[in-house]
Amino acid sequence: MGSIVALVVIVVAVVVLAKLIRIVPQGYEWTVEMFGKYTGTLTPGLHFLIPFVYNIGRKMNMMEQVLDVPSQDVITKDNAVVRVDGVVFYQVLDAAKAAYEVANLETAALALIMTNIRTVLGSMDLDESLSQRDAINAKLLTVIDEATHPWGVKVTRIEIKDISPPRDLVDAMARQMKAEREKRANILDAEGFRQAAILKADGEKQSAILEAEGKKEAAFREAEARERLAEAEAKATTMVSDAIAGGDVNALNYFVATKYVEALVEMAKSPNQKTLLLPMESTGILGSLAGIAELAKDSLGSQRSQAQVAPQPPRTPPQVR
Repeated sequence: MGSIVALVVIVVAVVVLAKLIRIVPQGYEWTVEMFGKYTGTLTPGLHFLIPFVYNIGRKMNMMEQVLDVPSQDVITKDNAVVRVDGVVFYQVLDAAKAAYEVANLETAALALIMTNIRTVLGSMDLDESLSQRDAINAKLLTVIDEATHPWGVKVTRIEIKDISPPRDLVDAMARQMKAEREKRANILDAEGFRQAAILKADGEKQSAILEAEGKKEAAFREAEARERLAEAEAKATTMVSDAIAGGDVNALNYFVATKYVEALVEMAKSPNQKTLLLPMESTGILGSLAGIAELAKDSLGSQRSQAQVAPQPPRTPPQVR
């Protein structure tokens, strides 16, 4: 009998000590109730409570937590059905509010998040919902954080993991994307051909300009050469005229013979010329050549006479001793 009493005393003592000494782990906060009424919050560390008067109410996790949002079908503004899921990061900032302002925090938060996802995506077209995921996340974060603030919860981040359109819509989008890429490829090909044609035309234009400038320069040079030749011809004609006026008939023969020989040379240069026929008056050419010889002889004679008439240097007189 005595041993049973002792065992009961030991059990009661253990229970009293367990209710008296409370150790709250790091990252948690415990609410304290007195006869079922919230009285305070225990932070991490060692605490002592009066047994059977104060009890631990809720053990709240104060660390940032991750909540998976299950997939759900959402109808967009243009009546496209997409399947959406996501993930939410939240942290309890006030343990008392999180424990007593909402019955089941995770269930309530999850229902609130899924409802707002349907609301936000339902106000957008399919293209907007697929291309503006950051805007969707920001809008959901603002709405849900404001809604959960009375619960003592801070929603730090919301990420939409996947937005999946139905299979037939995916196939249509793939065909549209393929057609768009083929359109871009055709435009690029046409642009390439256009640029090539422009460059080719520009090159031909520059070539024609350079060729025309070359012909212009050549014509200018040829005209200048003809001008010089005409001046030389005029000067030669003047000299021959002066010689004829001075009574020298051989100068005329020289002039005619020169022109005669030049005409024969041009006739001989003709590509179709196989046979060269000389006129019957070939003796005229010989006579003209004789005139050239006479001119040359007269010129040499005049040069010798000028050399003989040239003055002699004065002699030095002999010296007388």
